[in-house]
Amino acid sequence: MEGIEHRTVEVNGIKMHIAEKGEGPVVLFLHGFPELWHCWHNQIVALGSLGYHAVAPDLRGYEQVFLVAHDWGAIIGWYLCMFRPDKVKAYVCLSVPFIRRNPNVRTVDGMRAMYGEDYYICRFQKPGEMEAQMAQVGTEYVLKNILTIRKPGPPIFPKGEFGTGLNPNMSDDTLPSWLTDDDLAYYVSKYEKSGFTGPLNYYRNMNLNWELTAPWTGVQIQVAVKYITGELDMVYTSLGMKEYVHSGGFKQDVPNLQVVVQKGVAHFNNLEAAEEINNHIYDFINKF
Repeated sequence: MEGIEHRTVEVNGIKMHIAEKGEGPVVLFLHGFPELWHCWHNQIVALGSLGYHAVAPDLRGYEQVFLVAHDWGAIIGWYLCMFRPDKVKAYVCLSVPFIRRNPNVRTVDGMRAMYGEDYYICRFQKPGEMEAQMAQVGTEYVLKNILTIRKPGPPIFPKGEFGTGLNPNMSDDTLPSWLTDDDLAYYVSKYEKSGFTGPLNYYRNMNLNWELTAPWTGVQIQVAVKYITGELDMVYTSLGMKEYVHSGGFKQDVPNLQVVVQKGVAHFNNLEAAEEINNHIYDFINKF
């Protein structure tokens, strides 16, 4: 795929698959759910051709790097900036802003209190339950349902089943122009081998992460950050995120912050608005 190379590296006792292209300063791309390295292929090709070494692992990394991340990758990116700011030159964060730690309420408990048991993260909590519901509709349906979501607001599942999932308006026949049949087939081939338990366990670990990060309550992120979200993004439009982003709270937690809201764009902005995202990444990291 346009010069992208693949290899397996051993880090911290585990083997990780990475896709990479180019030479120069490292730009590290972290994907979210239900994605893989493949969701960054447009950005890897673009940045790898502009004098950077673009690297995207399949999550499961470091010289000092430029960091680009989306969804769960974005959350991990915030942790990296929080724990080791010396390793990050600058951070381009897509979709998920910094989540300020509430010292009195565990993360998932707060979501449950706000949106109830059928909020998607709450429904992901019981081991095996969501996997069984996903199995009833099939891997391709699950991935297409999530990757094509454009409905703003909190994602709520139908009671007791995957059903229409997070995307009741999903087209049965056509994919959006930015998600090809080959893209979807790649994701399906990988998730049919691995299943969804690994990715879902990220959500099941959120309360434990809350406990482990108690010493960082009230921390400020000192890394320079460019936050980019679609105006229809389901994260941006729920959990009070829009108010947090624009009312000064986000800027208080991340003093060196730029915010970009993309008109008419939804959650998977790295796919839907790939060229615009490429330009934002290059324009930002080229300043450092």
